[in-house]
Amino acid sequence: MQQQKELNTAARAGNQSVTGQKPRLKDRKVKDLTANKRRLVEVPYTATLGHTMNALLANKVVAVPVAAPPGHWIGAGGSMIMESDKHTGAVRKHYIGMVNMFDILAHIAGDDRMNGGDDSDAFNLDEKMSVPVSNIIGHCLEDLSLWTLNPNTSVLDCMELLSKGVHRALVPVDSQMENVSGVELVESASSYRMLTQMDLLMFVKEQQADELQGIMSRSVGELGAVNETVFAITDRTKVIEAIKNMRAAMLNAVPIVQSTHTIHEDHSQLVEGGGRKVVGTFSATDLRGCHLASLKTWLRLTALHFTEEILTSPLFSSSGVGSSRELVTCHVDSPLGEVIDKAVSQHVHRVWVVDRMGLLVGLVSLTDMIRVLRASILSEPNVL
Repeated sequence: MQQQKELNTAARAGNQSVTGQKPRLKDRKVKDLTANKRRLVEVPYTATLGHTMNALLANKVVAVPVAAPPGHWIGAGGSMIMESDKHTGAVRKHYIGMVNMFDILAHIAGDDRMNGGDDSDAFNLDEKMSVPVSNIIGHCLEDLSLWTLNPNTSVLDCMELLSKGVHRALVPVDSQMENVSGVELVESASSYRMLTQMDLLMFVKEQQADELQGIMSRSVGELGAVNETVFAITDRTKVIEAIKNMRAAMLNAVPIVQSTHTIHEDHSQLVEGGGRKVVGTFSATDLRGCHLASLKTWLRLTALHFTEEILTSPLFSSSGVGSSRELVTCHVDSPLGEVIDKAVSQHVHRVWVVDRMGLLVGLVSLTDMIRVLRASILSEPNVL
């Protein structure tokens, strides 16, 4: 009797089935993905941009949710995501949006005075960084798109959400809606954890690699994972110009392509990257290594020079980004498993697709990887 009880407990835990084999992907839940995740890192709505930037750096995270008192804010993205007292159920705070390092830099770059020469009096960085973080929420649509996923949601349903361009979702640790799965419009819990696209792909790679071997061996080109239209900046584009253009186009990263002398091009604008030589990547993730004291100088560098300078920052080496800025590329005929491997090991959110001469032909984003992975799983009954 006791032995059977222990076996049932192990099966319910989802870590191992009664037969000693790993549970199949169809049986995995969101709570399996977040079991070892730390508590949520957040900032209050009154925090300055300087404090928010320090929180991102200190906790080695790309984005943080912003919390405010309940009842004073419209729900983010149409949802009502709240933290409540575990014992009384009383609402303590309300999450009103998400802020990342790129948002802070975009706010600074949005000051037209930054384009006016090198006069230090023309731009007061301290003044810009003293603005409350709540002031910049809503300038980017993604900042307001907060989502929650119930812990009992299946991994496949989680993949559906993350395959539509949603980069992260909050998962309640002790949801008051235990019998509901999927995306919640109203959620109240005593604490949350953050689940990202990267978390999902790391889990699939580590936990379900054998089960998905057939799909992982197929090429990204065959699976339709390659986006052929890629906007880029040139090796002569300045950081401030890159940030402004990326904000306008809602891009988190762009390839840096070699400038050409055969045609006239505006280096302050995005260019079509197809057929160009890729020499670097300018990413919002790189901005985690920014030191406030060096920020104003770095904004006027070319983006390519910035990616080289950032390597010397002690904050960069401790930010979890990596020790080098090696280009992460693949080919159209590269297996999906290999591309996911590169994205996870290098902690990048897109892999540039190049031809045999190193010329850009497209990109595969985390969204693309999850989208084709889910579609392939659903089309192959033996996987489920």
